[in-house]
Amino acid sequence: MRSETKTQAAMSFDKSDSLRDKAHSLIPGGAHTYAKGDDQYPERAPGFIVRGEGCRVWDADGNEFIEYGMGLRAVTLGHAYRPVVEAAYKQMLLGNNYTRPATLEVRCAEQLASLIHSAEMVKFAKNGSDATSAAVRLSRAYTGRDMVAICGDQPFFSVDDWFIGSTPMCAGIPKAVRDLTLKFRYNDSQSLRALFEQHPGKIACVILEAATSIEPKDGFLAAVHKLCQENGAVFILDEMITGFRWHLGGAQEYYGITPDLSTFGKGIANGFSLSALVGRRDIMERGGLNHEKERVFLLSLTHGAENHSLAAGMETMRIYRQEQVIERMYQQGTRLREGINRAIQQNRLEGYFEVLGKEPNLVYATRDAEKKPSQPFRTLFLQETIQRGLLMPSLVVSFSHTDADVDRTIEAIGESLRIYRKALEDGVEKYLVGRPVKPVFRKFN
Repeated sequence: MRSETKTQAAMSFDKSDSLRDKAHSLIPGGAHTYAKGDDQYPERAPGFIVRGEGCRVWDADGNEFIEYGMGLRAVTLGHAYRPVVEAAYKQMLLGNNYTRPATLEVRCAEQLASLIHSAEMVKFAKNGSDATSAAVRLSRAYTGRDMVAICGDQPFFSVDDWFIGSTPMCAGIPKAVRDLTLKFRYNDSQSLRALFEQHPGKIACVILEAATSIEPKDGFLAAVHKLCQENGAVFILDEMITGFRWHLGGAQEYYGITPDLSTFGKGIANGFSLSALVGRRDIMERGGLNHEKERVFLLSLTHGAENHSLAAGMETMRIYRQEQVIERMYQQGTRLREGINRAIQQNRLEGYFEVLGKEPNLVYATRDAEKKPSQPFRTLFLQETIQRGLLMPSLVVSFSHTDADVDRTIEAIGESLRIYRKALEDGVEKYLVGRPVKPVFRKFN
């Protein structure tokens, strides 16, 4: 490692540690997003970040890290990316929220529609959950049906009851609501067909991501679309992650499919709070004024079209069009994957540690001596990479990750995997400090 990175012995988290009790006394879980909580990181970890620039962040103790979470995948260009920040700032000087729509609401919608071929109409919101839940509500109104079919192999769609009720963390959600959500398996169109056969005329929509760490088999996405058409259900594609990473036109362009509705967020505004529901005019218009059917409360948020976020989104989309943003993420993801795979081979860790997914959105799998998924070994890997100047709950690159950043990362991962190999031989408890991390979706703490 370079000399400017603090060594394992020197790195301190005293200030972060001192803030934890106060955070937990004020905030349930100590954070406003479960994925950022203490239970997701080792005990020896930065608890609080104070600033970010490019692909780097600095914690409350002044420790510097190359980051591979990138704001839960929302930051695609880089932290505090100057042109985007300046665009948002200039708009803030003109006001953030008016009594009537701002002109840039139309301009931003037009700009997004020009990128996404299925976007005949656009509705903006703040969070991914806003958009996916609006898509579900709209589908139910459009079809007159209640049930929702979700891809059960994919981790997250919304904070709202229709999804959270399908997870182990379903306390507070009525059983009647939970029973309306059904699950099918990814790359198994027959499992979806079976749901339609078991619940004829009752499924309003099917929602899934085009891909996560697993690629769609030939014909799978087309089969899902066809089943929706044959059974009168709305086909919803969740592009929160794939949008602005897989292709400028989204995963739907990359894989050659046309959903009825699709949802975008995260990378759309480089970390500013902006999401969008887009889709077919005849469905989307049910949330508007130009029809005689029963009205649908589609999306109506006080901050739904906050002006500075729209300005950030427009500038982000402009940069994507002018720069090779997605191409850079593919290049750096490829460089990272290849370097880590070499380190895996050098440490004889094939089958124990694995890099998965598409290059702009890589993740890793940690397995124990029996090659079973292991939270203790995930914790050990996080612990060792943190001590070497990396913050990597995933392996997500950005436009700001340089060759030097990636090469330095590969070196640090190689050192961490040497400890991983020793832990397989001697037992993980010999090297792990404190308790292991836990999955977010669990019934009890």
